[in-house]
Amino acid sequence: MDGILKGIAIAPKLLAEMQEIAGAEITIEAGITGDARGRKRARQISVLFADDWADACAEIGQDIAWVLRRANLFVEGMRAPQNLGGVLRIGEVELQITEETAPCDLMEATAKGLKQALKPQWRGGVCCRVQKGGRIKIGDAVVV
Repeated sequence: MDGILKGIAIAPKLLAEMQEIAGAEITIEAGITGDARGRKRARQISVLFADDWADACAEIGQDIAWVLRRANLFVEGMRAPQNLGGVLRIGEVELQITEETAPCDLMEATAKGLKQALKPQWRGGVCCRVQKGGRIKIGDAVVV
């Protein structure tokens, strides 16, 4: 499966508004440089997939900006790979899939029905652990 990295976002503090950036440094120690959540080993980086997000938004009849999902990376051209332990490669970076990103109550606060709409087929995305760091930028290929 191949996709394209269409967005990168960080939260400089926990629960802060997500900030979109054009490129990022990723490390094993801290996830995406500048993101407050990168030290949680099993959940260093979260990845959302455009087609899955579009399906969830269509289900509730709203067009919602992807950054409101609070994911770090937004990938177009592929669905969420539902295989724990699988690896996403973005350029030289390798991210191991550790779990499904479970929809939380923040999603329901964002839009009524969104939490439930994100539950089927891992529409909420995946959480990853950094296996190999490096630089990424919007437009990079994403391969499972």
